[in-house]
Amino acid sequence: MGEHLQGKVAIVTGGTRGIGYSMAQRLLDEGAKVFICGRSAGHLKTALESLGKQSAANVDGIAADMRRYEDCRRLVQNAAEKFGGIDILINNAGLGYFKPVDQLTPEEWDETIQTNLSGVFYCCREAIPLLRKRGGGYIFNISSLAGVNPFAGGSAYNASKFGLNGFSEAMMQDVRHDGIRVSYIMPGSVDTDFGAAPGSKSSATWKLTGEDIAKAVVDLYNFPKTALASRIEMRPSQPPKKK
Repeated sequence: MGEHLQGKVAIVTGGTRGIGYSMAQRLLDEGAKVFICGRSAGHLKTALESLGKQSAANVDGIAADMRRYEDCRRLVQNAAEKFGGIDILINNAGLGYFKPVDQLTPEEWDETIQTNLSGVFYCCREAIPLLRKRGGGYIFNISSLAGVNPFAGGSAYNASKFGLNGFSEAMMQDVRHDGIRVSYIMPGSVDTDFGAAPGSKSSATWKLTGEDIAKAVVDLYNFPKTALASRIEMRPSQPPKKK
């Protein structure tokens, strides 16, 4: 158990499945108190029941849609009320539509930008004053290598992640003298159901896992407070060789 995280309060958006669930689980293992959210009330219930097997008193959450400012405000307020404050915010919620620009609908564009970028701003805006009250804290934004590597069919997703990277770097400079550290993590291929066809599951053993990303978060948090790794790129160490 990492003593640095013992008793700390963390919010994990998109914490009901995939990378977010893995991070919530790891933080609980490290002795933190965790407040999660997800858009689906059913997925939230299932995740809380599972996570609660580790420590029911240290985990809670609400259903929330990161596209809605009021939902983000309620998320942060409820977490602070439940556990007495906030020390860590992990902006993980995200989605993607992968189509050529002329086939992408305005609704799909808006949903991608609002979830992956605007929702991060909403949560940060609400959390920063509470982090200041604690004398500092940590904000992790889960980005993607798609934030530096554009690809065909990825216009909306690329735009959201390029924007998230720039937002993270500017915010880091806004809050660094308040004792608030900001890092953004850019994973490559991760073995989750993100972007998969409905009902299908990824099973590529060469890919990164949610646990890999969770370990990176814990390791970054445990850095000396005088050091900041503000940008982390993560890749599978041995992807399939190109023929």
